[in-house]
Amino acid sequence: MNHPGTISEFTLRALVIGLLTGTVLTAANTYLGLYAGMTVSGSIPAAIVSMGILRGVLRRGTIHENNIVQTIASSGEAVAAGIIFTVPALIITGAWSDFPFWQVSLMGVLGGALGILFMIPLRRVLIVEDKDLIYPEGVACARVLEAGESGGGPMRQILGALCGGIVFKSLVGLVSVFQTTAEVAWRFAGTVFYAGTDVSVALLGVGVIVGMEIGVAVLAGSAIAWLVAIPIYVAQNPVPGQSAMDAAWDAWSGQIRYMGVGAMIVGGLASMWAVRRGIARAMRQLASGVGRARGAVSRTDRDMSNAWIGTILFLVAIGTFVLYRTVSGSLSIAITAGIVMLVASLFFVAVSSYICGLVGSSNNPISGMTICALMFSSVVLLILGLSGSAGILGALGVASIVCCAAATGGDTSQDLKTGHLVGATPVKQQVAQFVGIVVPVFTIAPVLTLLNDAYGIGTSDPGALRAPQASLFASIAEALFGDSDLPWGMVWLGAAVAVGLLILDARLKRSGSRFRAHVMPVAVGIYLPIAIMVPIFLGGLISQRLKNRSKSATHNGVLIASGLIAGEAIAGILIAIPKTVATEMTIPVPVADSVPLSLAGLAAAMVLIHRFASRTSGPD
Repeated sequence: MNHPGTISEFTLRALVIGLLTGTVLTAANTYLGLYAGMTVSGSIPAAIVSMGILRGVLRRGTIHENNIVQTIASSGEAVAAGIIFTVPALIITGAWSDFPFWQVSLMGVLGGALGILFMIPLRRVLIVEDKDLIYPEGVACARVLEAGESGGGPMRQILGALCGGIVFKSLVGLVSVFQTTAEVAWRFAGTVFYAGTDVSVALLGVGVIVGMEIGVAVLAGSAIAWLVAIPIYVAQNPVPGQSAMDAAWDAWSGQIRYMGVGAMIVGGLASMWAVRRGIARAMRQLASGVGRARGAVSRTDRDMSNAWIGTILFLVAIGTFVLYRTVSGSLSIAITAGIVMLVASLFFVAVSSYICGLVGSSNNPISGMTICALMFSSVVLLILGLSGSAGILGALGVASIVCCAAATGGDTSQDLKTGHLVGATPVKQQVAQFVGIVVPVFTIAPVLTLLNDAYGIGTSDPGALRAPQASLFASIAEALFGDSDLPWGMVWLGAAVAVGLLILDARLKRSGSRFRAHVMPVAVGIYLPIAIMVPIFLGGLISQRLKNRSKSATHNGVLIASGLIAGEAIAGILIAIPKTVATEMTIPVPVADSVPLSLAGLAAAMVLIHRFASRTSGPD
């Protein structure tokens, strides 16, 4: 056993494997977030890949090296979530015509750095001292690291699923054996009804990872929008001569989805209010921790020094000012936006880290926090007299960095919890976090450009990537600074629905019910097309069946789901290259256009996921 002073953690091989894995996960989450409006944590897949390479292939490595790998790898995909939820809004609003490499990359680096910096002083109080904060993903990753050092079997599962994801996506996007979306709409009783599902193994994988409870919640939100609200709205506002399909989609995109906006705002505020005492304590710790004198501490309690924190924070503040001065061309906007961004980032990193500890990253209301940051910065800029593109650029610029900071703060807290459980050195993990954002983040702008050229981002064109959060933030910014207007009646209706859900959830909690009426997943379900939510729900069903079977089957299901997500995302990015370059070719190549065949392909994927996850599981 290694002496505590010479323990192998931040090694060259851990650095290389972490950066390679992180780059792949960053690109995959960029695609997935634009497509589905949600991302998945890369910590557990990265830990499995690391163990497969270090122990299964190289026959060396330690649990602490694996921990550094997953820390580096997860950092980039967290920043990717912050960027893709906000930056494409600048394209959608017309404030930008493309994705400028240095500006997009700098937003990611600055936001990610703030998320790490503001989390460091919170580590002791939130992760070590507060026993009520469980950090579920961090604990799960620690268990994977502890249990999986002995072989490369899990690596084979992920690689096999990754190949399966590539093949399946190729049958959708390269040759059209399966449709992208199997859907149908019809008129009945003076209104329209819609049913459909995206044909995607990545979305099935998302459902397997988030589980049955979240799957039911998001599908319930979609049912409220598509099975109740849309039929009522179309019946009251008919458009003569419009097809049933067009009527359903127009009603959703122009009106009904904004119910989700109201629900997100209420859900985000409710989440913050519920943890207000813990957040206040965390903020006090953050304020006192930066300037605190340091004494002798053990290796497992050693954080980055205050001198380094202060230096990096100063550089980030300067970089933020330069960025805002460059994109806005205004000194006053740069100073104001920079101050607003720093204050909002500090607050929302504490909020994000605390909520992740309570309910996990999957239930972290990043969208709600970003809406609050966007509204706050917009009010400040409106007071200064900004309007039009300048105001949109300033407000979305603030929201982009705040979103990156909140997402990275939550990821950092989960990773530091993992490190605390396996006896890692915090300062080495914190350095690994910085490395993990600085390198993979530079792949995001090129990937965004490629995907926008190949598919389109936030447009209504067939096959376009919907970028739901970015479309939402674009709508809010245009309503505040431009001539457009939000359907405020729908926003208020969604807020009322959220209040009802909060009351229902309180009753379910008191009764000890297994299922809860969490607002944010329902709000996401309202805001996103039901076709996305159906495969996520089906993946949740698979997750529940595996859970009923054994713990090892559940574990295998998560690994397979992670491989499918990565495989489909990688294929989507690779297919984008010929779609962009070979403009004379028709991609996907027409082969079949059958709804039954597409549904059969999705059903076959479900069966295979369950079978392979169950096959290698042993008794618990």
